[in-house]
Amino acid sequence: MNRRIISTFAIAFATSAIAFAAQSAEIKNIVIVHGAFADGSSWRKATEILERRGFHVTVVQEPLSSLADDVAATKRVLDLQDGPALLVGHSYGGMVITEAGNDPHVEGLVYVAAFQPDKGENVGTLAGSKPPASNSIKETKDAKYLYLDPSAFHADFAADVPKADAAFLAQSQVFAAKEVFGATVGDPAWRSKKSWSIVATEDRAINPELERTMAKRAGSAATEIKASHAVFASQPKKVADVIEKAAKEAGK
Repeated sequence: MNRRIISTFAIAFATSAIAFAAQSAEIKNIVIVHGAFADGSSWRKATEILERRGFHVTVVQEPLSSLADDVAATKRVLDLQDGPALLVGHSYGGMVITEAGNDPHVEGLVYVAAFQPDKGENVGTLAGSKPPASNSIKETKDAKYLYLDPSAFHADFAADVPKADAAFLAQSQVFAAKEVFGATVGDPAWRSKKSWSIVATEDRAINPELERTMAKRAGSAATEIKASHAVFASQPKKVADVIEKAAKEAGK
């Protein structure tokens, strides 16, 4: 009788363990946070690739009014996910996912040519530590918002994107409140969760060496792609490959 009970318990335990392992390995929700001077529509190609591979992708349209507002917008999207999620951030979006990534829905973080701050750091201090090749950022007349000079957008943001597409990105860019770039993050989510990083080796908006340094500091699995700052648009398949790999590994 005791043997039968033990055997039944062992089978039940093994079945539960297998079910749990299978469940934890399945991360199908991808939440993307775009950077400054862009919007979520520029992620369409990468999104379509990921969806064809069976992922559920949502792109956060954060207001770029403050870091707190952008984190709140991201958390609202995370609350809609059915199950665990992988959080992806491009450029300034890296600041957002570093803070929002502490949300319990998040299993892992992917930084795409992004800022990857430690506690107390902001965009200004990070960019100043290893300046980019070019700086085409300008102020609006009211000195409250920043934008990327449309005449320099192709060269400095999306050099490897077709000129017509880059022109559309320039004209549809979202202006960012100046305070966004001075806001500091709290405890970074990458300290407690797995992270991956894509270094855009031809990036003129964020120094590629800074991207490498931040990834190394965070212990992120780094992949280098020969591309501009808009690597997600010019190399959507390669970016999708990294995101898919991260989704599979984060769930283990």
